[in-house]
Amino acid sequence: MDGYFGSYAIVAVILLIGAALVAVALSANRLLRPSRPTPDKLLTYECGVDPVGEGWAQSQVRYYVFTYLYVVFAVDAVFLFPWAIVFAAPGFGMTTLVEMFVFLGVIALGIVYAWRKRVLAWT
Repeated sequence: MDGYFGSYAIVAVILLIGAALVAVALSANRLLRPSRPTPDKLLTYECGVDPVGEGWAQSQVRYYVFTYLYVVFAVDAVFLFPWAIVFAAPGFGMTTLVEMFVFLGVIALGIVYAWRKRVLAWT
């Protein structure tokens, strides 16, 4: 297992061993666990409240928008830290600065769009 492809072979073997261990553990669990289904155990459980009525419920779209805004800010934060590290490296200063301003401009457009749509209002 020497050479260029030897490293990939080692990784593949380790992945196969890991997948086999997971398969053995799940199979052992299925074989050894007790299985006594009752009507109460088969009932849908959600937050300690018995299900009543239909399974369909509508929720407001603004909750999804809050989720998307969180993702936008989280992605922004994730990209800011590596950028700050690379910015200090010699030869990358101006390139990374321009790229980050483009990135922050796209983020700012998203925030302005959300603000104009009144998504950021608490009332």
